[in-house]
Amino acid sequence: MTEQPSAHRSDVVRVALVDDQQLVRAGFRMVIDSQPDLEVVLEAGDGAQAVRALDPAARTALGRVDVVLMDVRMPTMDGLEATAQIIARGTDADPAPRVIVLTTFDLDEYVMSAIRAGASGFLLKDAPPEEMLTAIRTVHRGDAVIAPSSTRRLIEHLVSALPEAVPDGPPSPARAAVDDLTEREREVLLLMARGRSNTEIGRDLFVAEATVKTHVGRILAKLGARDRVQAVVTAYEAGLVTPGT
Repeated sequence: MTEQPSAHRSDVVRVALVDDQQLVRAGFRMVIDSQPDLEVVLEAGDGAQAVRALDPAARTALGRVDVVLMDVRMPTMDGLEATAQIIARGTDADPAPRVIVLTTFDLDEYVMSAIRAGASGFLLKDAPPEEMLTAIRTVHRGDAVIAPSSTRRLIEHLVSALPEAVPDGPPSPARAAVDDLTEREREVLLLMARGRSNTEIGRDLFVAEATVKTHVGRILAKLGARDRVQAVVTAYEAGLVTPGT
């Protein structure tokens, strides 16, 4: 595990890399550290190392970590369990870092667990460097990485395997939550599921971006979603959105 002390500049996004392949971490570090607004401050070779290093009680020397790039398949502790533990230990006073899960399409069965564990997005391991840098910045702003077409396809593939609702049965928790949305909030959620940014949603609906942000905040609150990824998954689970739409 490698830690990198820094001056803790508030305008720099501080990143942790968690992957059992040292060459992968070295490549990511080279790309990230080349950016003036990004800095790698921690490397870990498995989930257990990351959990220990990112425990609030152990981060005195390391300082703030904003975003974690988390591999899935690792020895000792996989990325899903590590994500769940890291997110669970966050508090209002000391929020947990946001986690981007590194994945490939052959790991689809794991991704839903990562979403429920609190991951803020997904990045394909073979994604171009520009997409990785954009994902880090997007997640740090409090948004979630759902816009790239690869991530949309991934989420659609996952939810296509969800069990279908029982006819005439009681509404699912997801359906009940979506039913509580206003018509405008449903429109916004549908556009979120299509990967639209707040700016694009504003253009589509002819409203100000600030208005869209207000709608998104209300949607997250009503759905009990941590971020846009979880809100979109709830929309799929409720049947508001179906794969391919």
